[in-house]
Amino acid sequence: MTDQRWMFERGTLARDGWETVVGSDLPGWKHTGLRVATLAGGASLALEANAEASVERLIVPLAGSFTVLVTEPSGTSSFTLNGRTSVFDGPTDVLYVGTEASVSVQGVRGAGRFAVAEAPASTSYPTTYVQAQDVAVELRGAGRSSRQVHNFGTPANLAADRFIVCEVVTPAENWSSFPAHKHDESITGVESSLEEIYYFESEVSRGVDAPAEAKPFGMFSTYSSPAGAIDINAQVRTGDVALVPFGYHGPAVAAPGYDLYYLNVMAGPDPERVWNITDDPAHGWIRTTWEGQAVDPRLPYLPNSAATQPASSSTEGAHS
Repeated sequence: MTDQRWMFERGTLARDGWETVVGSDLPGWKHTGLRVATLAGGASLALEANAEASVERLIVPLAGSFTVLVTEPSGTSSFTLNGRTSVFDGPTDVLYVGTEASVSVQGVRGAGRFAVAEAPASTSYPTTYVQAQDVAVELRGAGRSSRQVHNFGTPANLAADRFIVCEVVTPAENWSSFPAHKHDESITGVESSLEEIYYFESEVSRGVDAPAEAKPFGMFSTYSSPAGAIDINAQVRTGDVALVPFGYHGPAVAAPGYDLYYLNVMAGPDPERVWNITDDPAHGWIRTTWEGQAVDPRLPYLPNSAATQPASSSTEGAHS
């Protein structure tokens, strides 16, 4: 039976104009945050800087484009985030803002949906605008373990204080976040202590002619480790959120006929911002089976206008 402390259907975390708000007000949760909202063209939502609870943020368009006003002690700047039709259309512009910044996000040209990844932070880093063309499209795994990763908020790609943020696209019938793994212990150079948010979306797979009553979904699993007891075995659909405070997590599986997306937000108490994992010893050997297999030819998923965008391939390690 799914542990309802950590699995939330779309809308159950709604408040103050946001469809989803994950934060430290949830019992047992303190290192990461997430907000998701849908805005009509011209509508806006604001987030204030808070000296008593300093938070860094990364604004990620999910569908549509947005104008973001950033107010800092040095003044106010405006940024246009050129988004995408959906999360299955390649990377997007993103915007990092540090702890001293207040932001106002405004919809552009019709309704759009965006996410804000958050983490409590003690050091404020400069506002950083990352264009979609500068986000490497990584193809990870092979065969039915192939997936597409956008590492716009990872340590190698973004200067930040606490959080690690990325997104993953898994084509229909493929597995990601597998082999099952954990990051709930602090072991220098081996494993990081990171709580993690999974925000999901799913839609009918590219090229599939589905009836109107189709209900896209995937499956997600988390189970206990020595750090704590947890049990998630759930169907996940657009807008659903899974929280992983500890435990082995994976797989995230895209059902036949439906592609699966998730946005990951991770942070923890460790002084170093690093992403080290430990595989479940029962399943780590699966990585060796990828050797010699080709990446799923359906990938990368990119908009037609970006068909020539380069993609890198990796069959090594890595969590997502």
